[in-house]
Amino acid sequence: MKKFLIIPVLLFTISLHAQRRAPEQIPFKNELGVNAFEWDFLSDPKDPNDPFHIFEPKMRIIDAFGGVRHYLDWVKIEPKKGSFTFNPCFSGGWNLDAIYERCKRDGIEVLADIKQCPDWLLATYPADMRDGENVPMPYGANKSDPASYTEQAKAGFQFAARYGSNKHVDAALVTVDSKPRWTGDPPNQVKIGMGVISYIECDNERDKWWKGDKARQTAEEYAANLSAFYDGDKGRLGKNAGVKTADPNMKVVMGGIATANPEFVRAMIDWCRAHRGLRRDGSVDICFDVINYHYYASDSEPSAKNPATVGVAPELTQGAELVDRFVMLGRRYHLPVWITESGYDLNQGSPQRAIPIGNKSPLITQADWIIRSSFMFARHGIQRVFYYELYDDNAANPTQYASCGLADNKNKTNNRRPVSDYFYQAKQLLGDLTYRGTINHYPIVDVYRKGAKTVYALMIPDQKGATAMAKLNLGTASAATICDFNPGSNDMITKVVSAPNHILNLKVTEMPVFVVINN
Repeated sequence: MKKFLIIPVLLFTISLHAQRRAPEQIPFKNELGVNAFEWDFLSDPKDPNDPFHIFEPKMRIIDAFGGVRHYLDWVKIEPKKGSFTFNPCFSGGWNLDAIYERCKRDGIEVLADIKQCPDWLLATYPADMRDGENVPMPYGANKSDPASYTEQAKAGFQFAARYGSNKHVDAALVTVDSKPRWTGDPPNQVKIGMGVISYIECDNERDKWWKGDKARQTAEEYAANLSAFYDGDKGRLGKNAGVKTADPNMKVVMGGIATANPEFVRAMIDWCRAHRGLRRDGSVDICFDVINYHYYASDSEPSAKNPATVGVAPELTQGAELVDRFVMLGRRYHLPVWITESGYDLNQGSPQRAIPIGNKSPLITQADWIIRSSFMFARHGIQRVFYYELYDDNAANPTQYASCGLADNKNKTNNRRPVSDYFYQAKQLLGDLTYRGTINHYPIVDVYRKGAKTVYALMIPDQKGATAMAKLNLGTASAATICDFNPGSNDMITKVVSAPNHILNLKVTEMPVFVVINN
């Protein structure tokens, strides 16, 4: 029989004056993002020849999330050098317009991550060096020279001109390949300023040391890459190069770094100071708008020599301390900090696995740990999180990250897993509320508020089935609604309870529970 840790009864006084206020007011739905691909939105599996339309059963899964990081291979929008396609993409036939317009309509923020070298660029490399994750420049180019990344900067311009907010881009600079692929094929059409994308990411994990010199960039080399992608190296690469050249309002997110080292970002900023100079206000002319890193909680630190052997509850790792270091750097330079990959595997052979705890399956532990990660990231000032990933790459594969799926498409059906049920339910309860402070640390009691609505999130930051009885002082309220996660449902389990003398007795576990004050 599982033995549970019993914590003495605690008394919390709910008072604004007792709370440590958060410096940013970030809607909680911003912490509920996911990584996904274009095929996760489009095409009925029973009709794989239709990649043009949103498939509603897939969209019902996507609607659980507050944001989507779209892995967009560069070849999809530029299958041949200088030949751009968006609807349909000549590589795969996908309709990107439909994805972005639907997400915009449904209030789901999209981060478009343009990554992977297209075939025509890889063709410049010797056959034995061709890898889609190579540094995005022609073979033999200088990795330290922004001009080496001109082609990627031109792709960023075309994407931003189409999907950004600027309706006044010079039409002479915007181009698509309008030739139909076959009879009856809808032609690509030029569109400008569709206003559906606000954020774009420049590649992914450019510090990928495990791929060798052909794929890895130093901080300074990646900063040179970003300078081209951001604004065509301050306009030096031409009128049709750079995201900001097309849409000054679009935010450029630096590619998430795998090493999770703030010093990498600091070195990028130092490169900007040396090569891009200062703005009129005296600030460094930084060529990215968002700091971004990846973090997977395990029994090993990021980039440690000893590899991970198992996933670990987020609060039991160095994750919060690492967030604080990144956020401190971000505040110094007035840059928000995002985490665009995090998560846990379900395959019990994976070194990144979520473990069974007591009578909880790995599926429930995955859900508990991920939603608590979101609360931890919000608590420490991360402004957006995207978990890896919507569906498993291969559930039977014990390789790390192969079974990280937050939803299930087994047998070509699309179903939420407990973690995406949690997300759906948390989005309904807390989506527009913002973190306002923490009034206790074990069990954790976080305060979320918007207007007159106040919700308290209580959880134990452990992984051994710990429980505690807590007493909440509700101030002047004499009743509250207790909300529990309910895997397999759209709705939480709710119960209205009275609070004699304004005191509420509540059991707290490692699965977060919520108290809504009924004023």
